[in-house]
Amino acid sequence: MRHTRTLASVITRYVLAILVVTMLLGLSLYSQVTRHLLDQHYEDMAVTVAKSAALDPQIRSAMADGDSQHVVETAAEQLRAATGAAYVVVIDRTGVRHSHPNRALIGKPVEEPVIALDGRTHVGVDPGSLGPSANAKAPLRDTNGRVIGEVSVGFLERDVSRQLMGLLPTLLLYTSLALLVGVGASLVLARHLKRTTFGLELNEFAALLQEREAMLHGIREGVVAFDRNGRLTMANDEARRLLDMDAPLGTPLDRVVPEGRLRDLLAGRIEGQDQVVLTDEVLLAVNHRTVVVDGRDVGAVVTLRDRTELEALVRELDSVTGLTDALRAQQHEFSNRLHVLSVLLDLGEVDEAASYLGEISTSGLGQAEDLRSRIAPASVAALLLAKITVAAERGIELVVTDDSRLDHPGPDPQALPTIIGNLVDNALDAVAESSPPRQVWVRLAYDDARDAVVIEVTDSGSGVAPELSERVFQDGYTTKEAAGDLRRGLGLALVHRLVTRLGGSISVTGGPGATFSVVLPVEHEAAGATGAREPAR
Repeated sequence: MRHTRTLASVITRYVLAILVVTMLLGLSLYSQVTRHLLDQHYEDMAVTVAKSAALDPQIRSAMADGDSQHVVETAAEQLRAATGAAYVVVIDRTGVRHSHPNRALIGKPVEEPVIALDGRTHVGVDPGSLGPSANAKAPLRDTNGRVIGEVSVGFLERDVSRQLMGLLPTLLLYTSLALLVGVGASLVLARHLKRTTFGLELNEFAALLQEREAMLHGIREGVVAFDRNGRLTMANDEARRLLDMDAPLGTPLDRVVPEGRLRDLLAGRIEGQDQVVLTDEVLLAVNHRTVVVDGRDVGAVVTLRDRTELEALVRELDSVTGLTDALRAQQHEFSNRLHVLSVLLDLGEVDEAASYLGEISTSGLGQAEDLRSRIAPASVAALLLAKITVAAERGIELVVTDDSRLDHPGPDPQALPTIIGNLVDNALDAVAESSPPRQVWVRLAYDDARDAVVIEVTDSGSGVAPELSERVFQDGYTTKEAAGDLRRGLGLALVHRLVTRLGGSISVTGGPGATFSVVLPVEHEAAGATGAREPAR
């Protein structure tokens, strides 16, 4: 069957077919050219012999005297034998032959007119009595230059064909040698190709191609490849989805993705495994691998994994773990208070127990009611209360400033807790390793003049160096060590991306400590409500 043919047999057959067709065309062309040249050669010989006979003194003088001694026949036959011509016919003005290889025709007139009487030499193909021939007719003149007849000389076409056939064995020999060389070369080429392709046959190539396409477009991991010049050579469906890319193959890298950390990772300018990058929609883990063949850099392959859902779950688990630890600490504290109440009641100090119970119940409820009265969005107030509990468990005092007043949910109610939560978490991490007092201040306000929500988070940590005031918002940048599977360098990047999409601004000022300021214009509510929901998630 066709699909089971080996690579060597296919190459040999095609090469042999090409050589056979080429050789046949060449042989046909060579035969035609050679035949034309032979015809031209014999016509030239006929002209030369005819002119020589017309200039022969014996023939001229005999024809001038009427050839009574039959000298013309003898001289013409001698010339024909010497030159190998088929015939040398001398004709007088009346068309009567005075010489001819067939003696029966001597003395008889020719059928066609004597055309050389016009004094010119004529060349052509003459059917003749002996068969078709390359013929030349030259005028025969007497001593006074008057035309007294013509000399007709011919070389038979069969003699030309016989000479051409004599050349064919040599041509066929060269053709056969060329075919043998072509077959040998095709076998050598097939063997070389099999070594280069690791012995794979044509059907195996087709199967590999189908498997490659099925694998690349079926896996849930994005794969892109670039050549050594940075041009896109391959991208599966998942990679195009993750990169939101519709660039055709061959597009340079700088036109595939915009300038930034993602382009640097794709180009390999940032080294490391599972480097994270935050796009407008997803969180990617990027791995860049250089492809080296025979010691040469031929390009690179980049794999992309969507870690959006996984990262959200890890962060949610980390948050739940923190709240669990805080609740465990509160449970321990409540147990101690219950023991105190139990002892007071056992001692009969009822009034003292009632007073103590009033104090501990008023302190917690009072803080919650105070925050709820000043912070209108319930989700934001609940978030701050939870963060206060978590901070206390870590030995950090989290304070919502007395001038904090917020009765507006901002441009996006879902985005506000995300921004505040990430800024507070970053501040808690910044002061966790510093010396006491470890404090974090949060200020929330609605600025009527700018019609914007203002968020300020200040910590008592070491602060941010002025030269890093822009770099801290880049995804992947962090000064902290990784905590298990929790990715560092994403919180501030997420806040920056979210604030920018809501039309706001974020800045950081140094020391002592660091203050992160966010301004969210309320007039961008309509645009921000749709654009920020996915990052807020």
